[in-house]
Amino acid sequence: MTIGSTYNHPAELAIEPTHPIKPWAARFPNPPDLCFDYRRLVEQEGGIASATRHEHRICIVGAGITGLTAARELFRCGFTHITLIEQSQRVGGRHLTVANKGADYKRPSTPFEMGAMRMPFFNRSGEAPKSGRSLMAYYADLFDLHISDFPNPGTPWVNATGIYLREGLLEGEGEPKLLIWRNPEGDAPPPSALLQTVHGKWRRFAEQFAERVAAVYGTQEWEAIWSAIVERYHQLSFRDLVHLPVLETLDPLEPGDFGGLGMTREESAIFYTIGIGDGSWGAFYDVCCLYPLRTAIFGFSSHLQLVHGRVDHLGIPLAAPHLGAGNVLDSRGLKFQAPAYIGLAALDECLLFMEIEASGSSLYSHLQTRDDGLLTDSSVCGLYKQSDGRIRVEYQWQHSQPSQAQLLSEVFDSVILTTPSWLIETNIRLDGFGPEVLPQAVIDAWKHAHWETSCKVYAPLRKNFLDRNPHLPQILVTDSFVHDVYAYRYNDSYPEDCILLSYTWEDDATKLASFSDNELAQKCIKELDRILLRCSNIGEAISPYIDTRNIRIQRWMTDQNALGCAKLYRAGTYYDAVSLMKYNRDLSSASGLYLAGESFSVDAGWTEPCLRTAIDAVINLCSHTSAHFRDGFELAHYPHYHVR
Repeated sequence: MTIGSTYNHPAELAIEPTHPIKPWAARFPNPPDLCFDYRRLVEQEGGIASATRHEHRICIVGAGITGLTAARELFRCGFTHITLIEQSQRVGGRHLTVANKGADYKRPSTPFEMGAMRMPFFNRSGEAPKSGRSLMAYYADLFDLHISDFPNPGTPWVNATGIYLREGLLEGEGEPKLLIWRNPEGDAPPPSALLQTVHGKWRRFAEQFAERVAAVYGTQEWEAIWSAIVERYHQLSFRDLVHLPVLETLDPLEPGDFGGLGMTREESAIFYTIGIGDGSWGAFYDVCCLYPLRTAIFGFSSHLQLVHGRVDHLGIPLAAPHLGAGNVLDSRGLKFQAPAYIGLAALDECLLFMEIEASGSSLYSHLQTRDDGLLTDSSVCGLYKQSDGRIRVEYQWQHSQPSQAQLLSEVFDSVILTTPSWLIETNIRLDGFGPEVLPQAVIDAWKHAHWETSCKVYAPLRKNFLDRNPHLPQILVTDSFVHDVYAYRYNDSYPEDCILLSYTWEDDATKLASFSDNELAQKCIKELDRILLRCSNIGEAISPYIDTRNIRIQRWMTDQNALGCAKLYRAGTYYDAVSLMKYNRDLSSASGLYLAGESFSVDAGWTEPCLRTAIDAVINLCSHTSAHFRDGFELAHYPHYHVR
């Protein structure tokens, strides 16, 4: 690991647990809650289970990655009455891949990933990403998605990383200078003594932590160890952890205590900008420290991948259903965005449109057989628990066109709710769910959830920037308002590369909210020029290489279908977040309501927790409807979430 680069250390550990692994347990690295091999369950022929109540009526609210995964896996199990309701006129949610121009699928343009963009596959070092023990790895392999190592700062996958801190005077007096970090073999230290000191303090703590975890992960001892870690750290913010003194010797009687990073105020200020693995972490300084610990220690920052899509070596989409159609129709004839199979959004499109083995049908084809199978441009506004135990779902059909909108409703046996929790609070009325099936504490947990904002500013980049200017860094990490800047290439055959002019989170994104898109784009370009021209070892502007006519900006907090980019939790609220994760196991059988998606996870901002919570909902729904699980799996093998 090097500061700002992908943190691969957990995936490099050759430590095997000292005790036997529990049945169906995941291997390390993998998320700590729950320690379960979801891939093994899903990759079975025929899916997770065999339904016995095929006509059990299921409504899934939201056609993002969570809703699509739940729908597909329920269909594989044999459930036939599935309704998928999506508020927007596209599928994919916060998987938002945008081509900068053109619609000819035979001549694709460079995609911009306006949402999630770098994927952990939970593969070990030396192992192909698609062999990783994760759901992302399974689906990427199943759908033949083309991937490559993501060009993170400080990695061998970029020509150089520029570090611009304190107006180019990080090293003290003299002319302003851009620190240039070249790391072709992956083992070059950061380019200054101060950065190396900060790096060393992080690495010492993280390696000690990971090595202790790897020795017990998946065993009978793991749940107790993780509970001890949670109890030690859940009240601390990441800022607290950064300043917490180093624990020189681990106490076997305190298995959850690893001390802190022991950084000085100056070192902390540097760490704020440089981060632990994928750019600035300052935006997360005041969230619960368990979030960055989970991210760094359990594989979320290891061997991150750029998803090109379902494409060939030239970046041209492979033959697939509805490719090039422009628009496709939902079950009631409303048009929604057709699949392009480019970028990360290809995953969502494959889940919906690609044929499912043995069924002879895709999820989309199956949903089209009923007039309530797939409903787009339909905003769910009410869930009403009826006296007979079923749930009436009320929704505005064609809600984007008020003059044509209609208030409609249908009754279901089960409902899987996948939308961001702020949308639940602001858009959906819940009625008839008494405290015995929907406790106030659960409602409070999703109402009080912290959704962070994020802003991305993308532009096409002329290819000669990377080809002819090896002295200019491909990646820039800075404490300027633009923060993290990425320039990278998907394919030589694409007409242009892309540049993420500014990538910000939390307060760093909020401070940009008052500017119009045009103003913000111009400010970012002007600021990058200022930085590069100011530095005595660069002295060249980047603006001549940027296509300012096709800049795209995404502000997730004001996106009406999201109201936020990723759900976090503050210090002291971890157990509240976990209570949401327990709901399906504890109460869904009585309520008929299942909670899935990032709103009901503690691993924020990533695809894997959305996939895992989707499968969690499927597992519990199958159990509650007496479906027959495959390969000897029983619910007793599925671990419990623990709340103090």
